[in-house]
Amino acid sequence: MDKVEHIGIAVKNLEVSNIVFEKLLGVPHYKIEEVASEGVKTSFFKSGPTKIELLEATNPDSPIAKFLEKKGEGIHHVAFAVEDIESEIDRLKDEGFVVLNETPKKGADNKLVAFLHPKSTNGVLVELCQEIKEG
Repeated sequence: MDKVEHIGIAVKNLEVSNIVFEKLLGVPHYKIEEVASEGVKTSFFKSGPTKIELLEATNPDSPIAKFLEKKGEGIHHVAFAVEDIESEIDRLKDEGFVVLNETPKKGADNKLVAFLHPKSTNGVLVELCQEIKEG
């Protein structure tokens, strides 16, 4: 894993939370994007070398809606940048981690993503992110 790519924060209202995080970080968000397959709308902020991703549920059955219902607003996941997501998935499975999706899927911010189950990572949902290369 190369670095912390971003920290995902579940929020009830993206518009309200964008204002809060703009004041907190001193910069505006640079992108809002919907990931329909995950039932989520995201907003990204850049803070130094790391990004903050705010996540708002777009339907009541989405993972973010369920998270908010169970735990309320707060840190949802920590994402790590990787060069080769498929190799990293294999390595982590060999190390005994529980991979939630063994085939990477398209996520927000031009990334292929895969998640590790929190039960195998001391209660932290871990996301692996690989930049989708053009061409």
